[in-house]
Amino acid sequence: MFNLQDILIGVPTTLVALTFHEFAHGWVSSKLGDPTPRYQGRLTLNPIAHLDLIGTILMILTGFGWAKPVQINPNYYKDRTKGMALVAFAGPLANFILAFLGMFIGYMLILLFSRLGAGRTFISVVYTIMYFFVVRNLCFMVFNLIPIPPLDGFKVAGIFLPGRIYYKILRYEQYVIFAIMILSLIGAFNIVIGTGVSFFMNLMNKVIMSMLNIFI
Repeated sequence: MFNLQDILIGVPTTLVALTFHEFAHGWVSSKLGDPTPRYQGRLTLNPIAHLDLIGTILMILTGFGWAKPVQINPNYYKDRTKGMALVAFAGPLANFILAFLGMFIGYMLILLFSRLGAGRTFISVVYTIMYFFVVRNLCFMVFNLIPIPPLDGFKVAGIFLPGRIYYKILRYEQYVIFAIMILSLIGAFNIVIGTGVSFFMNLMNKVIMSMLNIFI
């Protein structure tokens, strides 16, 4: 069951996660010479421009989902396959950066408020917000890196596939999305996503703690 805390924290973090994810796709594609994202108004941090109803609901309910895909035109890239891989990887990378910054800032705030004598309840609220933000971004990152179309992971893996096989599989991505929706609802990706999130959380925690020990 969801409570008020899940809604108040989960919805904003979901919007931030998917907005930066899709903006990163559009921004990199634009840098590679493709004007399509700009023409379609996707080079913005306004969440409304990126929302996909079903993907957003799944993101809020399950911790992973998708936004409205940024339309790109790979014909503008010097190397279509590499360009598509770079554009695809930009989204998950944006979520990782957000998660890392969220954890770092969260720990810094907890340390600051602790030294200022803030109450344990207040510090607990800060930790909860940080945790939601980090986990939500990592869920979005790991889910989208699964190497099946139309997820970003498949386009990244496309660098290692023969062109004829890669583009043949891409033609069926609109059908695969329905299978992904069903598998998401029954929790088929939970183990993969949970393992990935735990790995990256532990990694970031070690790095940030080392940084704090050095600079503080």
